[in-house]
Amino acid sequence: MAGNVLEVNEASFQTEVVKNAGTTLIDFWAPWCGPCRQVAPVVEGLAGEYAGKLKVVKVNVDDSPNVAANYGIQSIPTLLFVKNGQEVDRIIGAVMKQTIKDAIDRHV
Repeated sequence: MAGNVLEVNEASFQTEVVKNAGTTLIDFWAPWCGPCRQVAPVVEGLAGEYAGKLKVVKVNVDDSPNVAANYGIQSIPTLLFVKNGQEVDRIIGAVMKQTIKDAIDRHV
């Protein structure tokens, strides 16, 4: 995991995401997902660019199925934006860096 991206699971999700006062970008992914592997370096790069303004976490849907189910994740990769514990935006699928950047800029 890159230094600016935190891997969270069902045990740490509440503390790391829901109770986080700022904006969190959640990358729902799985190791077997090709598009997830495509978008991962983009997300990790943006985590570095927005360090201090945006918290970035990854949730492996195979390891944390309840977290994925709670947010209605039906397709991966899904990038979910949570602000003050509430979902404010989501991006489904492998998209261009600028699409993700534009969404981040709307929420930080």
